[in-house]
Amino acid sequence: MSKESLSRVPVKFLVEEVGEAEGELIRYFAPRTVDAIVKLLPVEGRAARWKEEIYFEIPVKMGEEKAKSTVENGAIAYWPMGNAFCIFYGESQPYSPVNVMGKVTKNLHLFEQIGSGKKIRVEKI
Repeated sequence: MSKESLSRVPVKFLVEEVGEAEGELIRYFAPRTVDAIVKLLPVEGRAARWKEEIYFEIPVKMGEEKAKSTVENGAIAYWPMGNAFCIFYGESQPYSPVNVMGKVTKNLHLFEQIGSGKKIRVEKI
C-alpha cells in the first residue's frame, strides 16, 4: 500500500553496489516540478558528482519554479539548466538555481559513497 499523500510523496533511492536511502517529495515546494517527476517515477540514471551533490539527467524539461540558489543539506532538487535530478548531501551549493522538491529523510550519508557512473533509481515507496 502506498504511503503517498496529496502533499508528500515518499521515495526510495536505490544505488547499484552502494545501498538505499529514502526521502520525500513535497508538492508545495515546487508543485509543477514535483507533479511532472512523480508521473515519471520510477526513473533512473547514471550519477554525476559536483562538489557535495549527486545529480543525473532525467527526461523532464521544466523551467525555474520557486528556484533557489542556496539549499539545505539533504535537499532533493531539479536543476532546470541540466534537466537533472539532484541530491545535495553536504554544504555545497548549486551551480545555478534549482527547484527544491523535497529532502532525504533516511541514510543521507549514502550519497557520499556514490562514484560517477553508478546507476541510481528513484521510485515511490
